[in-house]
Amino acid sequence: MRTAALAFVAPNAAPATAVCLWAEIPQEETTEMDEQVQPHPAMRVPERWLAVLRIAVGVWFAKAIFTKLSLTLAWGFLPVPTASERWIHVMPTLVGKYADGNPVGFFREFLQSTVITHAHLFAQLTAFGEVVVGLGLVFGCLTTLASAIGLVLVVNYGLAVQWQGSAQQGFHYMLITALVVILGARAGRMWGVDGWVRAYRPGSWLARLSLG
Repeated sequence: MRTAALAFVAPNAAPATAVCLWAEIPQEETTEMDEQVQPHPAMRVPERWLAVLRIAVGVWFAKAIFTKLSLTLAWGFLPVPTASERWIHVMPTLVGKYADGNPVGFFREFLQSTVITHAHLFAQLTAFGEVVVGLGLVFGCLTTLASAIGLVLVVNYGLAVQWQGSAQQGFHYMLITALVVILGARAGRMWGVDGWVRAYRPGSWLARLSLG
């Protein structure tokens, strides 16, 4: 049993006059009341679940480190990352297939007249773009910028393959939705460099940027 004090003012009493009553409330009722007031444990830290989503999407992009990048020697001795020969060779073939049956006229024209004719440039852009997005999301660094670049990539990927069926449509729709949520929630401020910088280096240039 729990004892509770209840105060009320009589209708004709003076403003400062109150009557205090002591009442015993059954323990079961108080427990139910406490449960109604206290938030569910899973909802106490929604920002952590946003961080989990951010990292999961980042890992998907970061796989490009292994599938689309390789090292080359600049000036014969300095190793620098570049799009792999495999990706440079495969990308225009894939883009050609995506363009052939694409019902979106303006985008089909863009793929055929711009992307395929400048295949080496777009191979580099897509490879490095995916890696930048992946690392930015995994480490929560400049998350707003990373998710915005990711949106540009995924929207273009989606336009290229959406005509191939509902599976492609659904995948890209969910990925776009996840990136919009990450961008809008600034999910890098939990378990990320963006949050650490704002907490411990608030005067740094990185903290002043509105990109995290």
